[in-house]
Amino acid sequence: MLILTFLIGFLMNFIGYVPLGNINLTVVKLAINRGMRQVWYFLIAFSLVELIFTFCIMKFAEWFSGQANLLNILDWVLIVVFLTMGTITWKNHKQAPKEDFSRRDSIKLGILLGFVNPMQLPFWLIGGTYVISKGWILTGNTALLIFSIGSAVGSFLCLYGFAHFARYIQNKFSLSSHLINRSIAILLFVLAFYYIVKLALRF
Repeated sequence: MLILTFLIGFLMNFIGYVPLGNINLTVVKLAINRGMRQVWYFLIAFSLVELIFTFCIMKFAEWFSGQANLLNILDWVLIVVFLTMGTITWKNHKQAPKEDFSRRDSIKLGILLGFVNPMQLPFWLIGGTYVISKGWILTGNTALLIFSIGSAVGSFLCLYGFAHFARYIQNKFSLSSHLINRSIAILLFVLAFYYIVKLALRF
């Protein structure tokens, strides 16, 4: 049962990071501008924070699920995050990558985005509550820790795949980092617009 718990956590988070969002777009940008070594540092830091957050959210999933206002606030946070990241990426898309971007910078960025990841809460509220209600995973501390480790590994491998794919596309089609960064900025603005429309329809 614990192996199944690990695999469900792994598959849920691997699939969860396939749709475009601020995290995988950041990984793509990092891979294009800084290289795969910096991606490794970023992902290790990010996945560790992801593990802790997943464990905490799953422990309090039942309480969180009853806080409807919290989900509205999270949508506003997502809009701010997407608009901010889109604006920064657009402004910097012509700038050459900084030569002094260090391992520490990648780790700090991974930790920051691990904490500022508002999409994680509604994802685990819906998905986590579902798998618990179906009895697919155990709910003790040990089981939830194993589930969280699985989710961290899943996010790491999915995002690492994004980074490799971005490098492959860049090399295969000789795309400039300026074009890719501009495309990422546009995608972030589109995601912000999506959440604005979602909030408007809700009210």
